[in-house]
Amino acid sequence: MEEGRKLFSVGAPPAPACALCHALKDAGATGAVGPDLDDLRPDAERIEKAVRNGMGPMPAFKSLSDAQIQLLTRYVSKSVGTAP
Repeated sequence: MEEGRKLFSVGAPPAPACALCHALKDAGATGAVGPDLDDLRPDAERIEKAVRNGMGPMPAFKSLSDAQIQLLTRYVSKSVGTAP
């Protein structure tokens, strides 16, 4: 969880931190550009799809490795309570 939280909060240059745009209580993130993830409660499939392909104004984060995407997906889905 800690590695996923760090990726969400700090990012992995050149990819910016998710926290710049998204709110997520567990990360202490208050971004207001994208949806509040605590309210949206996306499941792992939706998170991974959004990070890999982009969604709406959110770009695809092609600079992230598969392992980094999995860490983010697992972290966010567990933080919002949609992980099994």
